[in-house]
Amino acid sequence: MEPVARWRDRLRPYGAVLASRARSQLSYRTNFVLDLVSSLLSAVVELAEVWVVFHAATRLGGLEFRQMLLVFGLADLAFSLADLVFGHCDRLPTYLRAGTLDVFYLRPQPLLAQLITSEVSLRRLARASVGLVALVVGLVLCDIDWRPASVVLLVSSLVSGVAVFAALFVAAGGLQFFLVDGREMTNAFVYGGRYAATQPASVWGRPLRLVFGFFVPMAFTGYLPALVLLGLPGPAWLPGWLGWCAPVAAVWAWSVALGCWRLGVRHYQGGGG
Repeated sequence: MEPVARWRDRLRPYGAVLASRARSQLSYRTNFVLDLVSSLLSAVVELAEVWVVFHAATRLGGLEFRQMLLVFGLADLAFSLADLVFGHCDRLPTYLRAGTLDVFYLRPQPLLAQLITSEVSLRRLARASVGLVALVVGLVLCDIDWRPASVVLLVSSLVSGVAVFAALFVAAGGLQFFLVDGREMTNAFVYGGRYAATQPASVWGRPLRLVFGFFVPMAFTGYLPALVLLGLPGPAWLPGWLGWCAPVAAVWAWSVALGCWRLGVRHYQGGGG
């Protein structure tokens, strides 16, 4: 029980900070509701884009609309959960430009953990609900051979997808130490990766399959696990059985992300104040 108690003591300060952030948002109920509605509408619009495409074509990349709901649901839910926890890393350029990042170094917690808990945006739960609904509807409509292995694959791919997107946020944060004001460039990669993840990888060209299939493993967050669940073969360079390797993709993504983060932290020399 000692290790459990030790971890509980370590996590208690972060829990207290997150609870205080949540209470502060809930105290302004009108703004909170408006933020929820705004986040919900933006997610619904993205899902509507998929419906519009399939309204004009019955198949895209060999997938029907119900099968694309499965891909979209897996990838979008994973991104939304990662964004809920790690999305605040995109505030790092603000701290760097203002010279206020040094304050974080005065506290006895790791820098990355402080950035994660510096703010909590409950409105992002609305976005996650859209991905969850799309995933549930896709699972119900698709003809899936439910076995214990299928359940394990579904859970592991969702957890791995969250880890992959979280690693993308951390890697983008690490690059900010070098770019200082490069939020737009890193956001293009983060949110562009999210968009790529919600599309069938079979429509990508070969260069994009290499980039978003292996270097930035977006295909492992939705498309490849969906192929395994549906029993479908994959395109060239991305066979369907790779869907079982989503945890490996998550480990690869985090190894790159932590490398970028450590290089960035070592590069940082203070605000100069």
